[in-house]
Order: sequence, then C-alpha cells, then structure tokens
Amino acid sequence: MKKLFLFLVVFTGSFSLAAQKPRARDLGIPFDGVTGKYNAITDVAGVEVGYSTIIAGKGKNVLGKGPARTGVTAILPRGRKNNPVYANWYSLNGNGEMTGTTWITESGFLETPVMITNTNSVGVVRDAVLKWFVDTHWYREDFWYTYPVVAETYDGFLNDIYGFHVKESNAYEALNNAKGGPIAEGNIGGGTGMVCLGFKGGTGTSSRVIKIGDSTYALGVLVQSNFGSKQNLTIAGVPVGRELKDTIGIDFKAPPVYTREEGEGSIIVVVATNAPLLPHQLKRIAQRVPLGIGQVGGRGGNGSGDIFIAFSTANENAFQREKFASVVTLPNDEINPLFDATVQAVEEAIINTMIAAETMEGINGNKVKKLPHEAVISILKKYNRIKR
Repeated sequence: MKKLFLFLVVFTGSFSLAAQKPRARDLGIPFDGVTGKYNAITDVAGVEVGYSTIIAGKGKNVLGKGPARTGVTAILPRGRKNNPVYANWYSLNGNGEMTGTTWITESGFLETPVMITNTNSVGVVRDAVLKWFVDTHWYREDFWYTYPVVAETYDGFLNDIYGFHVKESNAYEALNNAKGGPIAEGNIGGGTGMVCLGFKGGTGTSSRVIKIGDSTYALGVLVQSNFGSKQNLTIAGVPVGRELKDTIGIDFKAPPVYTREEGEGSIIVVVATNAPLLPHQLKRIAQRVPLGIGQVGGRGGNGSGDIFIAFSTANENAFQREKFASVVTLPNDEINPLFDATVQAVEEAIINTMIAAETMEGINGNKVKKLPHEAVISILKKYNRIKR
C-alpha cells in the first residue's frame, strides 16, 4: 500500500488564532515592565511579521518525504517600504548563522527583511528573498544590491531537515503574509520544530513601553527559541526545571541524522525599537539580549548559536546615497531604560514561546512535549510568585 504524505502549509498570524492560545501573563506569571498594546514586536509602529509553516507526514523518516516540521518567519522593519534602518548585531556563541551581518557592521544599516528558518534552509530562503525583491520592485535603483539577512536554528530532532522541505514559495508566503498587530506564537514559522529548555519551543514575542524624558518609546522582540537544558529552566526567578526533574519533556524514539545533546541548540533574537539610536548604540542593545536569556536559564553553550540583531525605525531619512542626512539620537546617558526593556522583553518572549507551544511528534516518532501549564502554576505558587 502506498504511503500518503500530506503537506499542510498554513499561516496563522491573525488576531483570532493568536488570541486563542494563552500567554505567560494569562497564567499569572509575573514580569517586570509595561507592555505595549499587543505585547509583541509589532508594537513598534511599522514592523510587520509573517509566517509560513510546514507540518507534514508522520512516522519513520524518509529522506525528502518527511515527516516535515519546519517553516519560515519574516520580520519587515518598515513593512513593504524599502527604507533601510540603523542596525547592529551581536553573537553570544557563534555556532550558528545570520547572513548579511558583515555589511551591517560596516554600513550601520539593515537594508532587508530579517528571515528566520532552519539550519539547512538558509540558502534557499536567502535566494528567494532576492527574487522577491525583483518581483515586488523592492529596489529603488536599477543597479543596487543588498545582502539578505537570514538566520537559523536546528530542528533536526523533529524535522526531516536533510529533506529540504523549505522552498522558495515558503519564503514568499512569509513575506507576503507579513502584518502588524497581534502575532501567533509557538509551533509556527521558522520555530515550528524547535525545542527549548527541555520542552517544546518555537516562536515568541514581547514588548515594553518606556518613557525617557518627555518621550515615550516602544521596544519589541521576536525570538526563535531552540536552546538550553531543562535543569536550568527558570521562570520568574523560580527553578522550574529542577522542580520538573521527573517530568519527561523530550521523548527520544530513534536517532535522527544528528543526536541532540542536553543543552545544545540555538536562539535567534530580533529587537526593534522606535527610539532614535545610532548603530553603535544598537550594538549595545544587542549585547543586553543574553541577560534576558540568562534569566530563563540559557548558558550560551559550545553547541549553541546565539545571534541577535537590533534595529531602530527612527530617523526615517537617515539612509541617503548622495545627500547629507540630519539625524536625532538619544544621549548615551539616557539609554539605560532601553537596556532594561530589552532584558525584560527577551525573558518574557522566551516564556511566551514555551507557553504557546504544543506537544509535537516528528520524525521516527520523536516527541517533544509542551510545558505543563498547571504544574508550572503550582510550582510558582509554592515559591509565592503567583498568589491565586
């Protein structure tokens, strides 16, 4: 009898779908800071996020046929508007990839969307972005080349990663579906097949609104979480992972091409803000991302690819080819609230990822279970972090 492999590609970024899943605050988990309207990276005006999700097949891994548990995430700093933004990046541990960063360091500008996918699909997504630029007339000039920014984390525990299921069409779908407003989290987009701190990981987001002087700014993050050991999982300062030591999160049935060791994996973090920051200041923002990761138990291990990018949507006329540009910048002495916001939003975005993620079975019956909500609530009550 022939086996039927069903490929289902879905986009789940609408408000109704996003609103159906609880988030960390819905469970009473406490966090510092004031969030924006959506508690998402899209609280930074103009930022849009889109997904393409590939979930197909079950059972034994047949190379090229599945099961597939993967996808693509797209973050557009100014939506469809091609207007480069000041940016910079930082790597805590470099066992990973984010293309295009050499020119970001050199020029100080992010000129493209930021794409996130699985490790083996960086190339196809990068090439697809270039074709999308041509198809959408992204370029302002006939002779202008940009370096697509594409980052990755490894989903080979659940996904037929050497089957190369991400196609050009998936990158197009993520880009074309990008929207503002509330966005879905968990097993979606590039985060579909990811594992985090011993349980199901994936895509998550959070934001903070801060006042500096007479001005109010938003800072938002989006994470693709695929890192860490269960024993280090910390929520609201509580050693949840140690309390859950007898709870099986990863059910290993058969060896994939690559055997995941405890604590290995990666995290990609995208930070957006409308505060007027220059590239060297955005580097400082990116360098604070690891503090938020450390809050939840990340250690930046040898096998981890922890790569972060930060950009500012302020100074809309900063990018010029011939004219001089006049820009506004925040004094360094006033930047501390943005550091706090970065740490807080990264911490919450990772926990939002784990709260939203659902149990997923992938290749060869390998299974990663969702974080047990009721058990987490009980543990936080035990430590007096939730009083209800």
